[in-house]
This record gives sequence, structure tokens and C-alpha cells, in this order.
Amino acid sequence: MQPAYYEDLAEIQNKYWSMLEDAVTNRGSPFRIPVFMCSHKDDIEGRIVVLRKSDRENNLLQFHTDLRSPKVNILKNNNKASLLFYDKEEKIQLRVKVECEINNQNSVTEASWKKTQHISRRCYLTDSPPGTVSEKPTSGMISKLEDFDYTMEQSEDGYKNFTVIKCYIKSIEWLYLAAKGHRRAKFDFKTNKNSWLVP
Repeated sequence: MQPAYYEDLAEIQNKYWSMLEDAVTNRGSPFRIPVFMCSHKDDIEGRIVVLRKSDRENNLLQFHTDLRSPKVNILKNNNKASLLFYDKEEKIQLRVKVECEINNQNSVTEASWKKTQHISRRCYLTDSPPGTVSEKPTSGMISKLEDFDYTMEQSEDGYKNFTVIKCYIKSIEWLYLAAKGHRRAKFDFKTNKNSWLVP
């Protein structure tokens, strides 16, 4: 028996939003770590990010990064990007086209920073930016950071580097793999047009 979303576009939307919302708090969800892809001139880059927020009402997804990360400079020049999600057990793929907004040292980052755990804040305390060439294997952290020997107050030094990327959804392509026959659909958030596609 096929699931309700096999023949129903509205049920597909309910399903993927449910999966996205679950991924924000469920560390075991495959949707928690999508591939984020952005491009600059002739160069395309992809990397794993951690989904931190899913907001159906505002068609918004969100993740955190370091202001000094190369992807931030890429997004300053071209804010169009894509997120790729795949759940092997559910056999569901999402290709999400977005327009990104960079937030640093504002009310958005302040709210997210307050929720960021002590263990995670050290990522923003490195002296060198992410991607800096090193002569030896390194975490980029001094030993105190590696040993978690720093206070919550000291972690505030990393706030200046803490950045929230808001991803406003422009379209979603859904793919469901089924032995009976795959299902594919596109949801255009600009025109509010939803369409079945040939898989």
C-alpha cells in the first residue's frame, strides 16, 4: 500500500515540512545535515550544514556558519543557492532552491547565539578563518578550546564570527522512490504553482 502522498500534492507538502521540522531537533534525522550548494562565477561549492530552523509559515530554512567562511563571501556576490536533502529509509529526496540572507551581530544572531550550547561556541573562537592553510593537522583551536577549558563568558568572544544564514525557499522539487513507480513533483513558491513531473 502506498502512502497518502503518493497521489496527493498537498500530502507531499505536509510530509516534507514534517520531515524538515523534525530534523531541527532530531539529531538522527537524515534531513538534519543537508548539502548546501552555492556558486561564484564558474566555481560551484557544496558542503554539509546543520539545519537549525524550519519555518513553514515564512517558507524559511536556517543554518549557522562562521562570518569568515568562504561561503559567506560567495553569498555576498550571489545569494542564490540550493539545499539537497535525502532520507534513505523514507526514500525521499528534496532539492530546495533558496535565496540567502546573511545575518551577523543583529537581533537574528543574538537570539540564535543565546540558544547555542557551550560546546558549539568554540567553533567560532578560532584565531584563523575556516579554510586557512596549515603546515600540520589542526582543529584550528588552542588546547584550552579542544579540552573545553573555557567559560560561557569567554565564549562570548566568538559572537562576532557567529553568522546565521536565512534561506528563503523559492522552489522545492520532491522525489519519492517506489517499486511501483517513482513520484516527482515541483512546488513553486513564487507563483504558488504545484506540478507533477515525470521522475
